[in-house]
Amino acid sequence: MSSSYENLRVWQQGKALAVDMYKLIRQSDLLNKDFGLKDQMQRAAVSIPSNIAEGEVSGTVKNSVRYLHIALGSAAELKTQLIIAQEIGYIPLQVRCDVEHQISDLEVRIRNLIKARL
Repeated sequence: MSSSYENLRVWQQGKALAVDMYKLIRQSDLLNKDFGLKDQMQRAAVSIPSNIAEGEVSGTVKNSVRYLHIALGSAAELKTQLIIAQEIGYIPLQVRCDVEHQISDLEVRIRNLIKARL
């Protein structure tokens, strides 16, 4: 049985991003060994679909929008962490750009959902 949030394209895209981040971290020996940055990146990535889901089951439009804003904040955190990871040589620039593009697409979807809810 699937929950209503699982049918949302924005949640599906957020979940896919989180899975991709775990795979990226596992593939980067340097990043995988940096437990602090790795943990922060994983938490930020998982936070995006988790907050979308929590907002969907919160029961009110106001709460839903609040959780969507938290998801946007987590996306910004993840972008920042990607920049740091790239600049210290943990991931190539192209990988950073690819993931940032994925995050930007997700941010647009989240903002559109916020607009639709208001």
